[in-house]
Amino acid sequence: MKYRNEPIYTAAIGAGRAMFGGLRVRRTIIGAEHLPNNGGAVIAMTHFGYLEFALIEWATWLHNRRRIRFMAKKSVFEKPMVGAFMRNMKHISVDMKAGATAYTAAVKALQGGELIGVFPEAGVSASFTIRDFKTGAVRLAAEAGVPLIPLAVWGGQRLLTKNRKIRLRERMGVPIMIVVGEPITVTAADDVVASTAQLKTIMVGLLETAQQAYPLDGAGQWWQPRALGGTAPTPEEAATADAARELRRAQKH
Repeated sequence: MKYRNEPIYTAAIGAGRAMFGGLRVRRTIIGAEHLPNNGGAVIAMTHFGYLEFALIEWATWLHNRRRIRFMAKKSVFEKPMVGAFMRNMKHISVDMKAGATAYTAAVKALQGGELIGVFPEAGVSASFTIRDFKTGAVRLAAEAGVPLIPLAVWGGQRLLTKNRKIRLRERMGVPIMIVVGEPITVTAADDVVASTAQLKTIMVGLLETAQQAYPLDGAGQWWQPRALGGTAPTPEEAATADAARELRRAQKH
């Protein structure tokens, strides 16, 4: 597949590299060889912060100069400037109440040789633990006939995340671990629920690898899961906070 020049996407990558460079982010990637150099693939990612998409695109671009088309909430595309950039970079708008259009667009892009980035948890996990997965990543890979690439990012939550105001000096020199797993093959004959459970198990393992290789001790830190000695909310506390937030939003609208 021949990749066309995309000035705005290239400029966005440059801006991201400049930002991460200015923050002196220390990136380590394990398993980069599993990122495909050609053809379509679904990239399934953990989701603990708001900049993981940029970190993963940065790592992919440095590895093989490929671009990832991310599936993002429709609300992001509705913002005048941001929406224009998102559409130009061929990211895919997802209406959480009617996702068929986005799904069809993603399958078409995959069959056309694109990389599609998906967060199976469908939202940031404030407990910094992996929550239950939606089945979309598996269904996309199976229908499009492309591999599913599991990937875990650790440390990205220290740059920008949910429910936390992070000072600039706290962002300086943050280590980022990215662990890419071996491609997974799924077909239309496979059980979607079972395959999704398998994907989650694999990604939990990749996350553990990233955490074990992380160069800093997270004991007592806000960015470390409670079960690992940190002070992050437990999964139950995070779920309660998310439910309360959704209720406030519903009441506001």
